[in-house]
This record gives sequence, structure tokens and C-alpha cells, in this order.
Amino acid sequence: MRGHESSVFSISVHASGRYAITTSSDTAQLWDLDTFQRKRKLNILQSVGIQKVFFLPLSNTILSCFKDNSIFAWECDTLFCKYQLPPPPESSSILYKVFAVTRDGRILAAGGKSNHLHLWCLEAKQLFRIIQMPTKVRAIRYLEFLPDSFDAGSNQVLGVLSQDGIMRFINVQTCKLLFEIGSLDEGISSSVISPHGRYIASIMENGSLNIYSVQALTQEINKPPSIVPSRLPLHRKRRKTKLLRHKPPPPLVKVIEDLPKSKLTSGDLKMKVTSGRVQRPAKSREKQIQTRILKQDLTGHFENKENELSDGLNKKRLQILLKGYGEYPTKYRMFIWRSLLQLPENHTAFSSLIDKGIHVAFLNLQKKYPIKSRKLLRVLQRTLSALAHWSAIFSDTPYLPLLAFPFVKLFQNNQLICFEVVATLIINWCQHWFEYFPNPPINILSMIENVLAFHDKELLQHYRDHDITSQVYAWPLLETVFSEVLTREEWLKLFDNVFSNHPSFLLLTVVAYNICSRAPLLNCSLKDDFEYFFHHRNNLDISAVIREVYHLMDTTPADIHPDNMLDVFVALTKGQYPVFNQYPKFIVDYQTQERERIRNDELDYLRERQTVENMQAEVDQQRVEDEAWYQKQELLRKAEETRREMLLQEEEKMIQQRQRLAAVKRELKAKEMHLQEAARRRFLKLQQDQREMELRRLEDEIERKVHMRDQEMATAVKDLEMRHLELESQKRLYEKNLTRNQETAAKEMREDADAYRRKVNLEEHTFHRLIETDQTQNQKTQKLIEENLAKAEQACLNTDWRIQALHKQRCDDLQRNECYQEMAKLLRKNRRKEIEVLNAMMEKEAKTWEEAEEKDFRLKSEKKASALSDASRQWFLEKEINDALEHTEGPRSQYEQVASSCLPRTSPGSDVSEVDASTWISLNQRKTQWDTMEQDLLDRVRNLRQRLTARARHSCRTPHLLAT
Repeated sequence: MRGHESSVFSISVHASGRYAITTSSDTAQLWDLDTFQRKRKLNILQSVGIQKVFFLPLSNTILSCFKDNSIFAWECDTLFCKYQLPPPPESSSILYKVFAVTRDGRILAAGGKSNHLHLWCLEAKQLFRIIQMPTKVRAIRYLEFLPDSFDAGSNQVLGVLSQDGIMRFINVQTCKLLFEIGSLDEGISSSVISPHGRYIASIMENGSLNIYSVQALTQEINKPPSIVPSRLPLHRKRRKTKLLRHKPPPPLVKVIEDLPKSKLTSGDLKMKVTSGRVQRPAKSREKQIQTRILKQDLTGHFENKENELSDGLNKKRLQILLKGYGEYPTKYRMFIWRSLLQLPENHTAFSSLIDKGIHVAFLNLQKKYPIKSRKLLRVLQRTLSALAHWSAIFSDTPYLPLLAFPFVKLFQNNQLICFEVVATLIINWCQHWFEYFPNPPINILSMIENVLAFHDKELLQHYRDHDITSQVYAWPLLETVFSEVLTREEWLKLFDNVFSNHPSFLLLTVVAYNICSRAPLLNCSLKDDFEYFFHHRNNLDISAVIREVYHLMDTTPADIHPDNMLDVFVALTKGQYPVFNQYPKFIVDYQTQERERIRNDELDYLRERQTVENMQAEVDQQRVEDEAWYQKQELLRKAEETRREMLLQEEEKMIQQRQRLAAVKRELKAKEMHLQEAARRRFLKLQQDQREMELRRLEDEIERKVHMRDQEMATAVKDLEMRHLELESQKRLYEKNLTRNQETAAKEMREDADAYRRKVNLEEHTFHRLIETDQTQNQKTQKLIEENLAKAEQACLNTDWRIQALHKQRCDDLQRNECYQEMAKLLRKNRRKEIEVLNAMMEKEAKTWEEAEEKDFRLKSEKKASALSDASRQWFLEKEINDALEHTEGPRSQYEQVASSCLPRTSPGSDVSEVDASTWISLNQRKTQWDTMEQDLLDRVRNLRQRLTARARHSCRTPHLLAT
């Protein structure tokens, strides 16, 4: 079961059926039966074992009993310690092994290896009675209270099974023996009572099962009990208080009550069981106990004292059972072996041996014996190390692992039992094995050879003929204790008989194995075949071998019988293990010294070899590191070359990309230049078209005005004809001339306005150029040059256009002068005719010209003042432009000067040149002033155009007048 290292010997279930407690010698565990999960685990020291842990009936209390006689009560839910029973008196101190509790959970009965029974009152938590059994009872093996229908759970009858196989039933109140079952001839092995107390089932030592009827055994069961005040419940005690005061209790109860309530001595508590007549059921033909015989009855009287074992077993009976069945039950084999070998279970001594660690001789055990199971190897190492620490010879015994391995494999979960079994085997069944150490036990082999010579001379002679000694046909079986030639079941069956008999049984088993295998052995002639035979399994019936062993034990003469040369069985001592020195100590000491010397030499050699290996490792490491460094350097060099090639390739690619990029840039620049040239040409064409359209518009306007002038001239001719007719028409003509003069002045004003507008445009262009100069300081010089060239070309075009306009104006002036001369001639011719009219008109004209000259002088003075202010502004703008262009390159300033030199200048011969000379304004003027000035300039241009139109009209009309 999980959590237990040893076998579980007790299971207790709670009254509710929900919980269960499993108990082994090393621990106790509380289980939840609903979920099958472990709730708690009781851990104890190895020196304090557990006897029993169980639930009290009809209670929630757990009672734990330990091997040191300490008894504790625990609460089941919280596992809180409720109380601890005090230790029993020293005069009647026994080791408790069996326990029983009444159905009401008030009285605890405990017994052990003694004829005393202790009765504890769990309510008062004290020992209230000690019952002494008859003298023939030396140990108590089992206790159980007999249920009664009328005792309300306070059971009065206790069944006691003793070592002699008889179960006695006594009344714990009257201490009277009621009846008994079983006998010395037909002993009881175990027994159980039915829940209602009507039947008793017993397993007998001979293997039979007997069922007894309690009513047939006694008539004192299931009868209404007499009133016992000490056993009444609390509420019944209160009701009977007056009865107790007035009526004295019976004598037996009186004796019990007369005991002092303070500390009770063991002498006062002891009561002997009266050995009166035991009531047995009447044996009649009508009522006989029917017994079913499972095996032939075993008869005979044995000496119980000599054959009595621990835990209530009897060696002689075990031998009889073994002869009957051939082997022990598998379930109880380990228990029987421990009882037969009388293992002391010295936990402290074994722990001291284990604490010394793994012995040096068995550190490399896995190399010689490669065992797959790591746990099995570890247990084997610990067991062999403990044996080596126990006695020095076992560290030099080469066959010790072979001897101990089957027991280690069998007891691998309990190393203490394994060690003690092997130690007991060595002390008893390996007697005189180490007298010729380190050689095989020649004396033991001689015993085997003598027995074989007596029982099978032919086989021994066959061995001698083929030079086969006892070290070939006997020693391999002994050193491996038959584990190589037998299966597990056969080996267990053999050692059931070995442990149940005298130590000489093992030696006779070797002889029996040879005799039973004589047929194949007689056919062998080679030594290798013999060695193979005694080291491998063979087709042999182990039961026949065991029967042959018993036959050899009975028929071997006393002078060669191993019984006379081997001592009887001796168990290990309790507390400390005995000293094992049955070997030639000087040889072992000499071997130990030699081994120690060799080990020291080997350690020195290993140290030197380790030093050399370390040096070699350092040299190898240095060589490896140097090789790795050179390889790393080579790799770095190759990587560097690769990177250099990659960089060269990348640089070539970069150069190619740059070349392609430069070509693309050139193409883009060429395309840009072409586009700019196309745009410039388109712009120039647009300007030319605009100029042509303007010229066509002006021509159309001039033609229209000429047409209008012709019409006006025709009208004027008609008017002059009319003036010849009347004087008023002359006056109207005068007024028309005056109006014509005003239109001429308006035309001049429009021309001035147009000039002023052009001046403002130039000033705006200059100002914007200044701003663009400040914003485009970091632009490329080539672009600035192209822009300046474009501006210069535009200025040239504008200048050409102005020159053409001025040339056309001069032509018009010449034509007007010619017209004026013709008109003067006509006037002189006509002056005679109209002298009076002309005089008046001349006077008026003289006055008008005087006023015009005054206005013209005033206008020129104002123009001079405006020119001065324009010059000052021009100087300021040039200074600001020079400051802004100080940070630019030299060619840029030169191109700027060229561009400024290409700007249109003023000409002294025309009004347009005078306007261009004074087209500078201040930088501090706001945008609103620019808008206002633009509007004024547009008005002035409009007026100037009107004046020019009026003048042209007047110049065209004058010749017609003169012609008339």
C-alpha cells in the first residue's frame, strides 16, 4: 500500500464507514473512504515502533499504541491529542502487543508476553484492574470481548488466546473462567467472534476451520445481568443514590470499591482467575460439533518452551506444517522467516552502521555487477557496506555480493531485515567458512565430499576421474546459496526448509542436488560442462531435492554428519550485534594493510596521473586555443578580404549608381532647361501676342478714333460753313476748340497716369525682386542668372516697345507740326478775312497759353521735386539690395549689377522716360498704399489716354478746317 514501507498488519474502520486507518510497523495513515485519498500520516522515530492504531467503537476517538507502552487518544477530525494514559506500575510492567475494547469504548484490555492482563478505564484514564491468568499461560496472542445482548455495550466476557493454542473466556468483573475452546493437540491459530456474539470461528493449527456455538458452550451469556452500581450509567447512578446508601454492594464489588481512589499499587489491583471447573458443552451423539478435516490431523506432544518463537509461533509445528505442504504460505513467509530467525530488529545499531556510508570496497560495485535497477544496486551497496563495517573480513570477501543478492532482492523495501537475515545466515549457516580465508572453506567442502562419498561413490569417482573437485560441484552452489541454479519460487521453497532446520541442512542440500542430478553429471566429461552445469539452471524438481535432503539427514552416519561439526542455531543479540571474528585475523589484517598500501600507492599514482592529465589537458587546451585563435584569425582575414571585396563591389555599384544618377540629373536638367526655354518662348510669344493684340487694339481704336475724327471733321466742316453764315457758329467753334484743348490736357494727364502706373509697376517689381532676393539667397547662381537674363530680355522688350511707341508718337508729332504749319498758313490767309474774330481769338489764346505755361512750369517744378525724392528712394533701395547681396557669391553680384544696369532708364525727350526715372518708392509703404496708388495710376492712365485721343482728333481735324 502506498505510504507504507512494510506490510500492513491492522486496518480499522470508523463507525460511520467514512474513514479507515491502516497500520504498519513504521507508520499509520488515515484514509478518506469516499475519495480514497490519504488525509494524514503518523510519522514516528525508528526506535519507537507502532503496535496498533484503531478507532474506538461508537466514538470519534483514535487510540494509538506504541511499542514503548505509551497510549495516546486523538480527536479524529482535528487530530488533537485528547489525553495520554499513564505508564503501568513497574511491578507489573509488560510490553503490550494485543488490545481489545468494549463496544461502548469505556474499557481497554491490553496484554503481551505475560500472563497478566491490564484493564484500563478510558473515562477515568487509569488502570483499574490487573487480571492474572493461569500459570500455563505465558503469552497472550489475541484478545476480544464477547458481545452480549443485555450488557448495553459494556461487555463483561473477554476471550483470551494464549500461546498454547487455547482460547479462554473470562468474566472481567467476577474474574471467573467461563469456558475455553481449543486444546494442546488441536490448537487455535486465530479466532474471530460474530457481531452478535453467537458464534466463534477459529482456524486451527492443523489448517482446519472450527465454528463454535456460544450458547452451547455456556449458559451465562445473553442473560439479564445483575445490577452493578459501578457499571451503571450516570443518570441511573443518580436514580439509585438512595439504594446505594441503604444497601451495601455485593462482596466482589465491595472489594473493588474498597480500593483507594488515589494511586493504586499493582499488588492491590491484581486478581487471580479462579481455576474452577470449566464448563464445557455436553458431548452427546445428538449434539456433536461437526468438524471438516482439511488435512490429516497432526498428533504428538511437543516441548513448547524449547520450540517457542516470537510472535506466538512454534518451530516444531511450523516444521510439521512445512513437511505437510512443502512450503510456507506466500502471504506469511516473511513473517515466519523473521520469527524463525528471531531477528532482534536493532534499529539503532543498524543506523550506526548505515551512517558510516558506503564502504570503500563497494564504491565501484556497479562495474563488477551491472544491475539495471538503481534502487536494488543502492540497497545492495548499503547492505554490503553495513556488513563490511560490522566485520572487516566482509570487505575482502569476493563472493559476499553473490551471497547477499537474493536476500537484498527479497527484502529491498526493508534494509534492516535484509541486513539481519544475511548476518544470521552468515553466523549460523556459514559456520567455519572463513577459517581458510581467502581460500574456499576446505573443511566445509570436505564434509560435503565425505557425505557424497558415503551416499554416491560412483558419482564421486566420476568427479575424481575427470579431476573435478568440490570447488567445482559444491562451492558455486554455496557461495550463491543456490540463487543461480534455482528460480525464485524454488529458491523460496528451499529456504523455507533451510531456515526451519539445523544449519547442516544447507550442506546436505548441496549433496542432494548432486545426487538428484547424477544422470546428466555422469554424462559430462569436460570441466567446462561441469562448471556450466553448476552455474546455470537445470531441469530439476526442487521438491525431490528437499525430500532427498531429509533422507540424507536421517541416513547419514553420525561420524560424518555435519550436525556434529556445526553448532546449533544462534540468533542475533538484542541491542547490539555480536562480534564476528571467526576468521584468520592476521591474514585479514595483512591483506588489509597490503590493500591499504596498494590503495595509497594507487592514490599516489592516480594523483600523479591526474596531474599529468591536467598538464596534458592544459597543453591540449592551449593547443586547441591556439589553433582556434589561428583559425579565428584566418577566418577574420578571409572575412576582411570578403568585406573588402564586398566594399569594392559596393563602391563600384555606388559609382555606377552615381553616374546613372548624374546622367539622370543631366537629363532632368536638360529637360528642365528645355521646359524653361519652352516656357520662356511660350511666355515671350504670349507677350508678343499680347503686344500685337494691344497694337491691334490700339490700331483699331485709332482707326475708330480716326473714323470718329473724320466724322467730327466733317461735322466741323459743316460747323465752319455754318460759322461763315453766322457769328454764333464761330463762338461755338471757339468753344469746341477750348473743349479740344481740354481733351488734349486730359490726354496728357492720361499719359502721365500711364507713366506713373508703369513707374509703380517697376517699383513693385523692384520691391518684389528685393524680397525674392532675401528669400532666394541660397538658390543656385545659374537660376538667378537665368531669371536676371529673362528679366533683362523682358526689360529690353519693354524698352523696344516703348521706343516704338515713342517713335510712333514722334511721327504723330511731326504730322501734327506739319498740320499746324498748314493750319498756320491757312490761318494767315484767312486772317485777313476774319481779322476781328482772329484778334479776339488770339488774345484769348495768348491768355490761355500764359496760364498753360505757368501750369507747365509748376508741373516741371513738381516733377523735379518728385525726381529728387525718387533718387533718394532709389539710393536707399540700392543700398538695401547691396547689403542683402553681400553674402552671395561674386558672380551673383556681378549678374545682379548687369541686371540692374539693364533696367529701363529715363530719356529726356519723352514723358515716358521721365516717368521711368522716378519709379522708386519707399519700402515702408503698406499694401493699402500700393492699392490706392494703383487705382490712382489707372485713373491717370485713363485720363492720359483721353487727352491723347483728343489731341489726335484735334490734329486730324485742323487740316480740314484750314482747307476750308
